[in-house]
Amino acid sequence: MRKIGWQLAIAVGGLLLVLGLLLGQTPGPEADLLQPVQGGSYAEALIGQSVRLNPLLDRFNQVDRDIDRLVYGSLIRYNSRGEAVPELAESMSISADATLYNFTLRDDARWHDGEPVTADDVIFTFSKFKEGGLPGDEDLQSLWQAIEIVKLDDKNVQFQLSESYAPFLDYLTVGLLPDHLLRGVSAEELVGHPFNREPIGSGPFQFEQFLLAEDGRVIGVSLTAFEQYAPGRPFLERIEFRFFEDSLAALQAFRDGLVDGIGNVTDEILEAVLAEPGLNLYSARAPQTATVFLNTRSTDKPFLGQNEFRQALLLALNREQLIGSILDGQGLLASSPILPGNWAYVDGLNPLPFDPELAAGILTDLGWELPVGVVPGAPEYVRSDGEQQLTFELAYPEVEPYAELAMMLQAAWAEIGIRADLTPVPADELLPELLEPRRFEAVLTELDTARLGDPDPYPFWHDSQVETGQNYAGYQDRNISIWLEQARITPDVRRRQALYRDFQYRFRDQVPALLLFHPIYSYAVSTEVRGANLGPIQDPSDRFQQITQWYVLIRRGFTRTEEAG
Repeated sequence: MRKIGWQLAIAVGGLLLVLGLLLGQTPGPEADLLQPVQGGSYAEALIGQSVRLNPLLDRFNQVDRDIDRLVYGSLIRYNSRGEAVPELAESMSISADATLYNFTLRDDARWHDGEPVTADDVIFTFSKFKEGGLPGDEDLQSLWQAIEIVKLDDKNVQFQLSESYAPFLDYLTVGLLPDHLLRGVSAEELVGHPFNREPIGSGPFQFEQFLLAEDGRVIGVSLTAFEQYAPGRPFLERIEFRFFEDSLAALQAFRDGLVDGIGNVTDEILEAVLAEPGLNLYSARAPQTATVFLNTRSTDKPFLGQNEFRQALLLALNREQLIGSILDGQGLLASSPILPGNWAYVDGLNPLPFDPELAAGILTDLGWELPVGVVPGAPEYVRSDGEQQLTFELAYPEVEPYAELAMMLQAAWAEIGIRADLTPVPADELLPELLEPRRFEAVLTELDTARLGDPDPYPFWHDSQVETGQNYAGYQDRNISIWLEQARITPDVRRRQALYRDFQYRFRDQVPALLLFHPIYSYAVSTEVRGANLGPIQDPSDRFQQITQWYVLIRRGFTRTEEAG
């Protein structure tokens, strides 16, 4: 029921900022305590430009998503474990068959113009997906057209699904739009509406103005704290985002005192950021997985459909070395399609090790013999089974770092007698020309589950998706399909955990695709700013999950002993 996009980036780790500094010479019960107080500002450098500030239209613009995350409130958000937590909703309930989703809005939820947030706002927002006219995934419109949104009263709304679908909460994290300001505006009209440049939301910060250069160019945006934000007013009084062309310019802006943070620390500036005494770096697993899809239904290369052969391919890869070379160490070894840190991930699931000797032994047991008298490294060092040589074509996007990564895979497999012929393909042709029509033998790409908090792996690995869905590998396993079906129709988290546990262990053993690594996402914040942290994320804007707790101003508090004295 959902379509997942594409790209590649960086996987998990996590650092926490120390929130308190002890003052005075002697720590203990008499020591002064630091307490955050409201006030102060924070400025952050973003790479890119804002196009329109509207949560229904920001899918393809990270700058807009970062700003929208602060301006717009939503019914629910996902925390770092992928668990749904309320924002503007006071409570929610799900029917036992996962077809009815009821939400009660907070009585104190307000728009930035002071009007209450009501069920009409919820209905207006999600009805836009039904209409068509919004840029994005057509599958999203099809899903929403099968859903009824019912107003029970001003503060209660119900979503009625035509079939059981436990991952439905994924679609309810979008920021709400105000019905009282946009009533009658169609989805198509919304794309170019003036509201997108003067937004009214219900999030922790409200839009103040765009920042302009002397020539009139937009160079940033200014937000101020929303006093009536339902979950609680932020400590910070003001946030500014300033726009830059690249990460080097963003770093220079910090050094020049123009910003207090950098929204995306790329490999290009990572070393310099680590050396900056006034910056703290925060890192976490990004929601991407570098992946090699293998056509398990290939008639020309039937060995791609053998579990043991795919195991050998993975065992031959020194993935830690790949992470070091390709990502400068900023990556995490992948062991499952479900991302580490998510509630459904099996913590004890160890990835297949680097063991080229075992890989070579598997190939020999499968009947693939090495040529006699040929030394490793020679072009003729290719296994064969009768007249068939052990070769296949590996396509990859014609951009870095894929070219380097593809060559490293090729070299590793050559060591055990497998020849991978490399074929560069324009990045925008990989999906429509190779993966969707299933015209490939092997494809190096990236599995991207950004902005999807629910771990549902059904789209890529269920056997119903083999012909026309996203199961590009053509992998079919009845046990896995049954587990994924059952997990989709029960809202019981413990039951889903058990089903996904079985799925992950079988996936590791069957190796439907070669999962290489998850990249790492990092951002940096001035040491003067306290309260920042970062856990596993589904989008870079998740760095603002605890934005209301960030602060720069402090005062001294006192222990109860001092107060009594």
